[in-house]
Amino acid sequence: MATEEGVVIACHTKEEFYAKMGKAKETKKLVVINFTASWCGPSRSIAPVFVEFAKKYPHVVFLKVDIDELRDVAEEYEIEGVPTFHFVKGGEKIDIVVGANKDELQTKVEKHAGQPA
Repeated sequence: MATEEGVVIACHTKEEFYAKMGKAKETKKLVVINFTASWCGPSRSIAPVFVEFAKKYPHVVFLKVDIDELRDVAEEYEIEGVPTFHFVKGGEKIDIVVGANKDELQTKVEKHAGQPA
């Protein structure tokens, strides 16, 4: 769906999260999951950067998961601090960035996403 390209998709239910992950796995798209929390200053500060990456890499799926809202998903991904970014391709976790490190996040998005279309 074109409406989901170039945007960060906030997942509010486990079903929604797993549906997005399943669709991305089928299409072999890279997924970058931002595990965040509304009370976390660094999570809030990196959020606009994450949105910019979503616009720059429309062929990548950018998901946002609030750890307080989707505790089960956060536990499954063993999230110990926020923000934490998981890179998933073909259903496999391929990389991780812990903390609001814009440069590291950008480097890993570029590495795994390839050049923007």
